[in-house]
Amino acid sequence: MTSTDTIAAIASAPGAAGVGVLRVSGPAVPAIAGALLGREPDPRRAHFTAFREHDGGLIDRGLLLYFPAPASYTGEHVLELQGHGSPVLLDALLRRVCAMGARLARPGEFTERAFLNGKLDLAQAEAVADLIAARSQAGARAALRSMEGVFSNRVHELLQSLIALRVHIEAAIDFPEEEIDFLADPAIARQLDALRTQLSELLRESQRGVRLNDGLRVAIVGRPNAGKSSLLNALAGSDRAIVTDIAGTTRDVLREQLSLDGIALELADTAGLRDTDDPVEREGVRRAHGELARADVALLVTDGQHAEQDLAFLADLPASVERLVVVNKIDLDHAPARREEHGQVAWLWVSAKTGEGLDALRTHLKQLAGAGSGEGAFSARRRHVLALEQVEYRLARADEVLRLTRAGELAAEELRQAQHALGEITGTYTSDDLLGAIFSSFCIGK
Repeated sequence: MTSTDTIAAIASAPGAAGVGVLRVSGPAVPAIAGALLGREPDPRRAHFTAFREHDGGLIDRGLLLYFPAPASYTGEHVLELQGHGSPVLLDALLRRVCAMGARLARPGEFTERAFLNGKLDLAQAEAVADLIAARSQAGARAALRSMEGVFSNRVHELLQSLIALRVHIEAAIDFPEEEIDFLADPAIARQLDALRTQLSELLRESQRGVRLNDGLRVAIVGRPNAGKSSLLNALAGSDRAIVTDIAGTTRDVLREQLSLDGIALELADTAGLRDTDDPVEREGVRRAHGELARADVALLVTDGQHAEQDLAFLADLPASVERLVVVNKIDLDHAPARREEHGQVAWLWVSAKTGEGLDALRTHLKQLAGAGSGEGAFSARRRHVLALEQVEYRLARADEVLRLTRAGELAAEELRQAQHALGEITGTYTSDDLLGAIFSSFCIGK
């Protein structure tokens, strides 16, 4: 993309600071840099200079750095001015640059230009915003890996495998009159199975990446008086929720943000699930079910007597929601804290009152949030997961078509749709509306 206009914005955080940064990008940068410095600047070299008004009045003194195209963040000529972090001085310097031919940048416009100029793909561009907004060290590390292309490379590898399968199938379609059924070639089935396995692993890692990026949303549910509020208080380390012996104390959703060794968690304590004639409590139960459907983890709090019966609360959840059963009040039965795996669901025996078993619960929540995913962990967004789920659906349809009807044209179309969904992740296929929604969420100056 060749821009005809030059953009400028304050790139440092609002408020007073020791240093403030102004960023400029576009074709007018060489002229602006030369006018401020009094001569042509040396590329990628810091120049200490005075920043002056048109009439020679001093605005500030600081550093001027010039990055000629295409070796810059945006791929255009870029200028960075570093001065004192006074909002008044930075605003005066911004007005001066705009008077020299620049305009105010829109939110995310610098990174948008980097994407349009091929310096970053769309997933990398989103990782820039995720890195800035990271709420934990693990999230920041994951966002940095995505910005460096770890996630994009995995998507590209999947895309190449998908293209190879499309080529195989579409080549078979080109020989309809041959006696040999090329679509029955076992190599096609093997390629498709390998592709679906590759996709499944990427989807799981992307879901962990979303949790590292956004934090883990945990909905605490169960029957009244199971100890949900006590468990929330124990994990939060404070009396956030009211705890009484009266059933139905919690009527609304109570949320608590906390960090477990740098992993962000949002706990939601919900109303006890039961049939009730109380209209207020009934609304609380409805909200509890809504919270369950939106959560990353459904944490069922129960006791030894009702555990098997209470599993019905988790029966209709989406497959993407992790299930976790916490058997509370083991102090009443003098039972030991322990952990068991029933199918793919972890069961933990704890006491919210004494704290026994809570360390194991915290460790399990951190694992669900993506902690310990390894050095290859990357950040992702929910739109990426939705795109990969669409690819998963299209591949399943292609497999069904090939097995039942041998309709190569239909299978090829499903694979084309899958390729399109993958392309939306990195920006190979995208719409202006999607780009606008993504970059408008960035901060100004980035």
